[in-house]
Amino acid sequence: MTNRAWTLVIHGGAGMMTPARIAAETDAGARDALGRALDAGSAVLAAGGAALDAVEAAVCVLEDDPHFNAGRGAALTHEGVAELDAAIMEGTGLDAGAVAGVTATRHPVSLARAVMEQSRHVLLGGEGADLFSREHGLEQATQDWLVLPERRRQLEELKALGPGGFDVDMKYGTVGAVARDVHGHVAAATSTGGVTGKRWGRIGDSPLIGAGTYADDRAGAVSATGSGEYFIRAGVAHEICARVRLAGVPLQAAADAVMAEVMALGGKGGVIVAGAGGEAVWSFTTAGMFRAKAGPAGERTIAIYGDE
Repeated sequence: MTNRAWTLVIHGGAGMMTPARIAAETDAGARDALGRALDAGSAVLAAGGAALDAVEAAVCVLEDDPHFNAGRGAALTHEGVAELDAAIMEGTGLDAGAVAGVTATRHPVSLARAVMEQSRHVLLGGEGADLFSREHGLEQATQDWLVLPERRRQLEELKALGPGGFDVDMKYGTVGAVARDVHGHVAAATSTGGVTGKRWGRIGDSPLIGAGTYADDRAGAVSATGSGEYFIRAGVAHEICARVRLAGVPLQAAADAVMAEVMALGGKGGVIVAGAGGEAVWSFTTAGMFRAKAGPAGERTIAIYGDE
């Protein structure tokens, strides 16, 4: 008998999230946004829709919310520009699309999907990705809309710290969603503004298939957030799926083990995973992670701190 259960898991980044560090209004605003993203994705899945549509819908909500480092309110480069990265992947045929360094698209996750469905490529970057966005009718957004005063303040604060500031102020505000639909298919999507003060066209793990984003119906779907250079080196998203598919490692154990290996390398962050059988797990090595999950029986969890 086909398992008709659907699963949706989302994240809004990992880092030093503790009640002492996060103001009450920020806590409430982030939880509200996570709830709205859950609603958007859950509506698709509850109606029998595709996991791919669900993860795009959920991530679009988070890209529009300034509590997170993606889309509007993204972290700024050293030059004060919002350069956005995103990826999306479906687990049936391993089709994927990604963009890096885009500067004028309201929803980079939708642009990544357009790359997947309307081009022969997987990853487009910079001016070419911006041109592709315009040519394919994606909704545009100005830098004035994307860039918020608080992000400019954070950039100036970082610059004041000098050369070592970049390492001190790593922010993991990436957003993502993973889902398993009633047809047994999985999908993953990730979107980010990268890290504050990034230079020289730096690209992290989020738009790299197999590092920050991966989906395979034989194993599950993964979206990551964290210190991207380490997630790239460990091939985190694919590694989790490979351990599940090839070695039969339980989903939670695979996620925990790979995150431990990232930590051993010197990195930190978190992952969310939707299993091929409908399981929903997360694993993180930071104090907290903006996260939420939902299922068909009305179950719903929204959390920020490590002890929730």
